Amino acid sequence: MMRLVFMGTPDFAATILEDLSQQHEVVAVYTRPDAVRGRGKQLAASPVKAMAERLGLPVRTPKTLRDEAEQQALAALEPEVICVAAYGAILPKTVLDIPRFGCLNVHASLLPRWRGAAPVERAILAGDIETGVCVMRMEEGLDTGAYCVCRTARIDTKSASKLTDELANLGSHALLTALVLVQGGAADWTDQDEAKVTYASKVGKGELFLAPSDTVIEAVRKAQASSTAHPARAVVAGRAVTVTELGIPVGTAVELTEGMVSGTVRFAGKRLFLGLRDGVVEVVSLKPDGKQSMDGRSFAAGVQGIKGGSVIWEAAHE
Repeated sequence: MMRLVFMGTPDFAATILEDLSQQHEVVAVYTRPDAVRGRGKQLAASPVKAMAERLGLPVRTPKTLRDEAEQQALAALEPEVICVAAYGAILPKTVLDIPRFGCLNVHASLLPRWRGAAPVERAILAGDIETGVCVMRMEEGLDTGAYCVCRTARIDTKSASKLTDELANLGSHALLTALVLVQGGAADWTDQDEAKVTYASKVGKGELFLAPSDTVIEAVRKAQASSTAHPARAVVAGRAVTVTELGIPVGTAVELTEGMVSGTVRFAGKRLFLGLRDGVVEVVSLKPDGKQSMDGRSFAAGVQGIKGGSVIWEAAHE
């Protein structure tokens, strides 16, 4: 058992904290201050803060770790190691130097691919076959440190939220393994190959909105990468919706979509289709604003005249 401090913010990190607390002494949990999260207007605690409070662990929410008093308070906790997972703030060298065994970061990619803020979304949008998690030794650069334990996961058609949940579970097990190795002096560190680095920049506001000018592959990946924070929005038959899953027509569905062009909507064979720049996608599931999530057929049932072929769809206006 090691004496440690944990730093993290989203659900991904909360899962790791819960597992970590069962095996080690977590003397404090650091997370980002309460903030407006999702589409709501109210201040809310981070998932990590909520988890820490449920576990009865002390929580600190400093705006920055560059403050000398904060650094002294952290040092006074005398952690043997600091474990970090999607914390959302830079750790200065003064903090990195505090624990005897250093700072370990659970990063949701197969480093050096997708360093940075949005590794899961970028892996999906790029069409990667697999992704994973790596436990990395932190240094001053952005996700540049050597790693000692990695776990892989196939992406397939998993949504960003489902994939993130899977990576969180893999990450917690990888971290527990890494802590045993680090404490025993048996960790085998691998330096990252700088020639293979890619960066996962933050997902921009509206970046995942759908548009008739998208290609089929672009639209399918946008829907797959979407989340509450970054939804795949569109306006279908004059109704604002969040599209949560799109499929590519195969077999008999191809015949149902003949002649469709960009911006058109068709309901045929009890299935809902959207025309794009280079083809057609099927709406598997979507969520109209103010309503529950539903399949394409249920949505079409509420759209007057949809079988007449005059209904269109367009990019979201917001």
